Amino acid sequence: MTTVLITGVAGFIGANLAEALLARGYRVHGLDNLSQGSLRNMAEFRDHPAFAFTEGDVRDARLVDDVVERADCVMHLAAFKIPRYGNAMDTLLINTHGTRNVLDAAAKRRRRVVFASTSDVYGRNPEIPFHETSDLWMGPSGVKRWSYAVSKMYDELLCFAYQEEYNLPVAIVRFFGGYGPRQNTTWWGGPQAVFIDAALRGDTMEIHGDGKQTRSFTHVSDHIDGLIRCIEQDAALGQVFNLGNTYEITIFDLAMLVWRLAGSGEPKYRLISYRTFGKYEDVRRRVPDVTKARRLLGFEPRVSLEDGLVETIAWQRRVTDQAITTR
Repeated sequence: MTTVLITGVAGFIGANLAEALLARGYRVHGLDNLSQGSLRNMAEFRDHPAFAFTEGDVRDARLVDDVVERADCVMHLAAFKIPRYGNAMDTLLINTHGTRNVLDAAAKRRRRVVFASTSDVYGRNPEIPFHETSDLWMGPSGVKRWSYAVSKMYDELLCFAYQEEYNLPVAIVRFFGGYGPRQNTTWWGGPQAVFIDAALRGDTMEIHGDGKQTRSFTHVSDHIDGLIRCIEQDAALGQVFNLGNTYEITIFDLAMLVWRLAGSGEPKYRLISYRTFGKYEDVRRRVPDVTKARRLLGFEPRVSLEDGLVETIAWQRRVTDQAITTR
């Protein structure tokens, strides 16, 4: 494989993956409608001779067919999510229609597809850590918070259906708590992003719920390593992999760690009730078991949370300073 198509290339993971693949000698074709990603994320490789960019939407079947035609492998990252707010319709239709378009185009040419799913599919399952064969427990359909997880569950099943029906080579990864340079600096980027922003500004960090819910955060370089292994290794085909760091931390402790690394003086924080978000349900714990990825792919998360946050804070400080300078 020499050319990799990345849908969602201007996003956090997409841009980091494109940069890493170019450094390994791949040609990269990126597709993004720039609704959530940004041209800034691609600034460091936008003019690379082995990189091409098409601005467009994965819901455009004709466009998707055209860009898949030019690739040997498709890394399907483009997605929309509503973790606490937003439009459930967009989440459901962008994720499901976009994925079907990618699979249709890939099936015509038997292109390898690596599909980016999410740890959110494990839902309310209380049995920690999560294995790839763990049950996927969703909440009630009246709570739109589950739209993202349900759309990704559907997409995973669709991937395997195309594999069975058309002998399409597919691999699926479930990301756990990605963070790092190029992350979105709002709630779209996760709690660490808004905690860093608040700490740098000396503002109050808003902690949702009681702060005792736990997560596992994974530096983007570890996610990229896992994705490249799925692109390059046939052992990934027909499989689902957890890609994440197994270190578990409460959201409150994460906020205190970020303040220690980025803030000054006593930490400023306040707890925000979930009632603020209407019908919202949170997940109390989310921790991966990565035994399968370790055994089949040689994947190993290497960046500690504190080391990764130090790098991320330095990057976010530069972005914040640049934004202030250009005002």
